[in-house]
Amino acid sequence: MSTRVGVIGAGIAGPLLAMLLKQKGYEPVVFERNPAPSEAGIGIGVQPNGIRVIESVPGLFETIKGRHLDEFHFFSVIPEDTSVLAELQHPKKMREATGRGTFGIRRSELQKAMVAHAETLGIEFKWSHKLETLEQAEDSVTVTFANGAQETFSFVVGCDGLHSNTRICLFGEQPADYTGLIQVGGYGPSPAPLKAKGNHTAMNVFGDGVHMIAVPIDEDTMGFAVTMREPEAKETWRAMDEAGVAEFKKSAVSEWPYGAGEIVKNGWNVTKYGLYDRPELKTWHQGRVVLIGDAAHPTSPHLGQGANQSFEDAGLLVELLEKYNPTAEAPLTATLQEAFVELEKERIPRTAELVKRARAQGETRVVHGTEACVKRNNWYREILSNEQLLRQRFGAGN
Repeated sequence: MSTRVGVIGAGIAGPLLAMLLKQKGYEPVVFERNPAPSEAGIGIGVQPNGIRVIESVPGLFETIKGRHLDEFHFFSVIPEDTSVLAELQHPKKMREATGRGTFGIRRSELQKAMVAHAETLGIEFKWSHKLETLEQAEDSVTVTFANGAQETFSFVVGCDGLHSNTRICLFGEQPADYTGLIQVGGYGPSPAPLKAKGNHTAMNVFGDGVHMIAVPIDEDTMGFAVTMREPEAKETWRAMDEAGVAEFKKSAVSEWPYGAGEIVKNGWNVTKYGLYDRPELKTWHQGRVVLIGDAAHPTSPHLGQGANQSFEDAGLLVELLEKYNPTAEAPLTATLQEAFVELEKERIPRTAELVKRARAQGETRVVHGTEACVKRNNWYREILSNEQLLRQRFGAGN
């Protein structure tokens, strides 16, 4: 009989983990609190480190219909320094050198592709299952869900995101840390100049107290996020009301040059949400239960590494399970302990550093006043013109 594994969370880390486990002979079952794949979220960038893990599932990458990036353009729109800060072909060079670049995709489309491919491999998904309690025995974990269902597994992996109930069950309530920044994001039409070139260019636009990133997700569409400093706004991933959207579309951002204002002015599915991370955990596991992804190390999005780091977690976890439990038989708790401890030894320092760097990057991007903005612009000019510094600062995805 195959070893049953409970995978909590069907976002994007959970389905990928389940496929990797299935390949090694386990029987994963994926549980999700939502009733179906979610339309929440906006465009995300999948980088080479994430692609490497996706490619380890035969046929999966070919089902994901994203938009590959060739260039990153950086602009300043403050009146005192309206200029092009840099035009980089780093994604194109990376793809040509390694076969892996970066691509943009709707988060919802990535999730759907992951779930669909997992189902073709015979992996079961159980929707509307919100984890409520975990009860560990010597050789099993019993999970009780809010709908009254109860399931028993050899071990459990929590992939249930920022608001992880798995994490709460292991370590208690730990309030998320609000970074002081919010984002307003959604989708908008590709500006004419980018569309004419094939729309393979991502934009970073720097204003006074505001930053915008826009990433192509198909031939005609950009996913965008505008970051500003505001009092706390709960991360609910719900669309703004009509009045809020209308006000945002008439804001100063909508008048920005370089096509940025065009994206905002004509945007849709506009959402406002706060940006959070959490204090670093010293351990990600307890007994036969382990956390990965945002459940273990939620991050603000400024390095574009949230999803990619969850994929790295999943890939390494399954490698270590194969190392310590090559037969995929029901492992002893001591065997799981070896795998989980090694996972933490390698992954906690890397993810903790990236969480800190992501928060620092948000602080660097969103500054107020002409003097601070010009200083920020010059910092980016220096970094973006130096390949060595660029890799040191932004090389997490390579």
